[in-house]
Amino acid sequence: MKVFAMQASISHFRTISLCLLLAAGFTWLAVPGLAQGAGLAMLGTLAKGEWTIKYRDGSPDRKICVRSGQELIQIKHDETGCSQFIVEDGVSRVSVQYTCPGNGYGRTSIRRETAALVQLETQGIHAGLPFQFQAEARRTGSC
Repeated sequence: MKVFAMQASISHFRTISLCLLLAAGFTWLAVPGLAQGAGLAMLGTLAKGEWTIKYRDGSPDRKICVRSGQELIQIKHDETGCSQFIVEDGVSRVSVQYTCPGNGYGRTSIRRETAALVQLETQGIHAGLPFQFQAEARRTGSC
């Protein structure tokens, strides 16, 4: 009878251990997903309105309407349906890598100087061609 009780206890211990291991594994997998959804708070602190992007290479300025700050991430890829992965999510700097199915990918870093002034660095592939630029974006009015 003692042998049966001991085997039952070992079996019970193995079941509990397996359940704990699985729970820990699922938690480990879920945490990065939770972090992705709650990030990029810095972009929400930027002033809403019309922003002018001045490219450092002398390309013509571009005006965009900023409503959430997310508009600054995909300057070269302005289509919807792109997936994003947060690489850095700081108080004054964010970096996001994104992929646009059928149209390339990019990685953008945005450094906040004030609520109305940021520095942009981005690079990637658009329409089969590489791109890379640095720019300053400044709020210039309302849209």
